Parts: sequence; C-alpha cells; structure tokens
Amino acid sequence: MKKLSVFILLFGILGLIIGYLYFGKIAGEYLSVNALFGNTGGSIGEFGRKLSGIQSIKQNIFISGGVGGVLGAVVYYLKKKK
Repeated sequence: MKKLSVFILLFGILGLIIGYLYFGKIAGEYLSVNALFGNTGGSIGEFGRKLSGIQSIKQNIFISGGVGGVLGAVVYYLKKKK
C-alpha cells in the first residue's frame, strides 16, 4: 500500500509540473507559484481572477495533477500484475 501511495504522489507531482508548463502561461509569462497555490480572498480578488482567466488556469493545472495521480495508480497495478 505504501508503494501505491508513492506512485500516486510522484505521478501527481509530475502531472502538476506538466500541467503548469502547459497551462501556466498568461501573456507569455508563467503564473507565479504563489498565485497558483495562494488565495487572495475577497470578492474583488475573485472577480479579478475570473476576469484574467487565472481560475481556469489553476483548475486545468490541478486536473492535470489529478490525472497524473490516477495514471500513477494504473501504472502501479499494471506493474504489479506482471
């Protein structure tokens, strides 16, 4: 079970990195890691994030991390089956 967790964690992190490299650009510049994981809070900040598209960028990056975690579980079970 511990090995499964390691596979999920490693592939999840790899998915986050790939998602960041693929989706993390705004106007030719990468989104800062602080903006990715931070929360400015408030309705004005929420409006600004939606207007600039940061909310959808964050969502795409986190979905990539989740897909990476699922892929890690699949790879673990395929490797275990051999």
